Amino acid sequence: MRNIVVIDAPSNLGLRPPAPGTVPGCYKLAGALREQRIVQRLGAFEGGVVVPPRYDLGGWQEGDGVFNAAAIASYTRRLADRVERHVWNGDFPLVLGGDCSIQLGASLALRRIGRYGMAAIDASADFRHPGNSDRVGAAAGEELALATGRGQADLTDLEGLRPYLRDEDVRLFGIRDYFEADRAELAQLKIPTVTVGELREWGPADLAGVVAIGFEAPALDGFWVHLDADVLDPSVMPAVDSPDPDGLLPSEVTALLKALVRSERCVGLNVTVYDPDLDPEGSAGALLADLLVAALAED
Repeated sequence: MRNIVVIDAPSNLGLRPPAPGTVPGCYKLAGALREQRIVQRLGAFEGGVVVPPRYDLGGWQEGDGVFNAAAIASYTRRLADRVERHVWNGDFPLVLGGDCSIQLGASLALRRIGRYGMAAIDASADFRHPGNSDRVGAAAGEELALATGRGQADLTDLEGLRPYLRDEDVRLFGIRDYFEADRAELAQLKIPTVTVGELREWGPADLAGVVAIGFEAPALDGFWVHLDADVLDPSVMPAVDSPDPDGLLPSEVTALLKALVRSERCVGLNVTVYDPDLDPEGSAGALLADLLVAALAED
């Protein structure tokens, strides 16, 4: 295994406020996992913190596009700088979010280098965009659409590199079986999705292994893994902003991750959306840390 480098990306810029006058607590994710000694348990190296701009909706109103867009654009570039440097060095960045908009930092970094794919382990596709919704605003629910070039140019075309990901280079795991509208649109675009039910039918390790082999195509330089904690069932991971029922179990996510991240073509991983404010006892955070260690640590 390459040197794992842990980078904190504690941005909550892409989520709606959980209540008036409050901010999303997922910016505490990195600190909570560090409390679980994830760096030491992985034998990882320190990659520092990419400090985000202040969360401030200002006078934003529905219909104004993505809120915090300028701040997200600035943060995406700075996070991309950090990720790019470690990928060039041959390290394996483990980026601790933050909300799902941090994925744009990894996608931009890899687009600068070449052509990369992405395996997203997520309860939903995060594919809201002006072509399918009139509620565009929260980048954390739109980052895959943005990364594939759908949406406002100040986020989709940073450095003139639109799209950061090609549709055909994306794979989705763990989407809920009842999200039929999302699946239909993705199928039309030929973006492969695997639902919870399908994953259980085929087996997570076997399926992820086949996908990892697919990422060995000569046209690709490698792939990134995006893990959203809400892919887990709320019975074990209630501490997320949208705890949708009928999700994956920890053993299933571990099997998926292990098969993906141990591929020589996998260049990094980010973890998002776990909110310590919703986990006062810390049990969900401990589970998430255990899952990551099981997938990443050398046997």
